[in-house]
Amino acid sequence: MTHTYQLTGMTCGGCENKVKNNLFILPDITSVEVSKDTNSATISMEKHIGLDTLQEALGGTDSKYQISAVHHSEAIEEAKSWAETYKPILLIFGYVTAISLVVSWQDNTVNFMVFMRIFMAGFFLTFSFFKMLNLKAFAESYAMYDIVAKKFGPWGYIYAFIELGLGLSFALNLSPTIVNWVTLIVMTISILGVLESVLNKQKIQCACLGAVFNLPMSTVTIVEDAIMIAMSAAMLILM
Repeated sequence: MTHTYQLTGMTCGGCENKVKNNLFILPDITSVEVSKDTNSATISMEKHIGLDTLQEALGGTDSKYQISAVHHSEAIEEAKSWAETYKPILLIFGYVTAISLVVSWQDNTVNFMVFMRIFMAGFFLTFSFFKMLNLKAFAESYAMYDIVAKKFGPWGYIYAFIELGLGLSFALNLSPTIVNWVTLIVMTISILGVLESVLNKQKIQCACLGAVFNLPMSTVTIVEDAIMIAMSAAMLILM
């Protein structure tokens, strides 16, 4: 994608070169053209980069170089970028939700307990599948932020099989009380490492879908784990 921005503060050829070089070193930027005469910058990028990131590359908000959007809406571009980044998870949640609704539709209404059980079965089976595609890569990625995997490397391998076991157990409705307690405990431990990484603004890959997709650690991961915790707790209360 290519966007044209207003870029003020350039007064000479040296300014143009400095701005161009500072922007070009950002990841995903493929070309930069700037002009002091028109106070503009035309930037091509593989995926959308926010104005805050571009401004930071120019020296921050106190810099004499100030960049702003002209011919596009930053809000719309950010939304598109977010949707594209998290497309795999959004699709998975959409499919799992749809299947859960179909299976749980009973007597012209949704059986909420069945819906949650099928949703969790689909969630764990799908996510464990992607982890199993490259267990070693998943375990290494998981050890970068999970509080248990950091201290006990094999936990990443074990965790993938726990997810598989939970998925099968929910699908077959085996020992619901025990399975929900295990889910509640395991996911609570998992979310602690995620929260720590997000709060510390660590730029690392989320291992929720193994090493297949390059998903950044973010609040989406927190929501994902929180849903599992909430559903397992709700099922324990409603039993």
